[in-house]
Amino acid sequence: MMMWDQKRYHSLDYELKKQFGQKVYRLSLNGGMTCPNRDGRIDTRGCIFCSEGGSGDFAANGLLSITDQIEAAKKLVSSKIKNPEQAKYIAYFQAYTNTYAPISYLRRIFSEAIDHSDIVVLSIATRPDCIDEEVLSLLCELKEKKPVWIELGLQTMHESTANLIRRGYPLSVFENCVKRLHDNGIPIIVHTILGLPKETKNDMLKTIKYISELPVQGVKLQLLHILSSTDLGTYYLQGKYQDVLTLEEYIDILIACLELLPGDMVIHRLTGDGPKKLLLAPSWSSNKKNVLNTLHKRMKELDTYQGKYYPTLRNTSNS
Repeated sequence: MMMWDQKRYHSLDYELKKQFGQKVYRLSLNGGMTCPNRDGRIDTRGCIFCSEGGSGDFAANGLLSITDQIEAAKKLVSSKIKNPEQAKYIAYFQAYTNTYAPISYLRRIFSEAIDHSDIVVLSIATRPDCIDEEVLSLLCELKEKKPVWIELGLQTMHESTANLIRRGYPLSVFENCVKRLHDNGIPIIVHTILGLPKETKNDMLKTIKYISELPVQGVKLQLLHILSSTDLGTYYLQGKYQDVLTLEEYIDILIACLELLPGDMVIHRLTGDGPKKLLLAPSWSSNKKNVLNTLHKRMKELDTYQGKYYPTLRNTSNS
């Protein structure tokens, strides 16, 4: 049986301890950017599930300098750390689209983050249609200093769902971006959402199978949160969307996803944190610890694990 530090999947925590010899903490930063799905280049409404915080509801104050954001974020997690003076961190640019700005600005804020002595990884969340050759060149420059990860918001491989959620780019754009990043040796984390409107379990598993065959190093499996002040939240309150997954359904889908993912693919997320003040549904998702404990218990009962039905066959140089 494949085991990753007593878990039945290849967790990010396990991978970071393997790479850096200790636990590494993620600091959510705000680069002060927007998104082409909000500023009118593609649309002004954003994706139907995206809050006003642009998926960065837990990120630091964007009015602060990057260094000050790092120090403020360190203080927030300091109570969890036994020896804070020895701690290591990931600088995670999370809110909105973090390569959607002039290259001079990106170079300044990313360099400020990666040059910080306590930062061991620079992680950047963005869209595949917002990585041009200038950005790619900058990423290659930065990775000579420390590891640089790119998180791409795919959500689904299905074009009909992508149109429904207003993703704003076709699958071909995503595939081209993955190829260019991989060819330049930049690790990729793919973000996908489970429970999107009108998608069946089989639809979700097709997306996971698709991701499992890509030259990417990590994946985020995110439960669809229905948040207030979003179009999806409005549909929910109006009774136009009620197909909310139960905890039991989500655990069943999650296990099926993990069984399909190769054992060398790092699992960066298994559920997600919806801001409690905005969360409309599902209410059970607010107890993240219970979700993970239920998952671990069920996987043990089934004697199953990541990669059970899809062995490690991918040709990736950055796993």
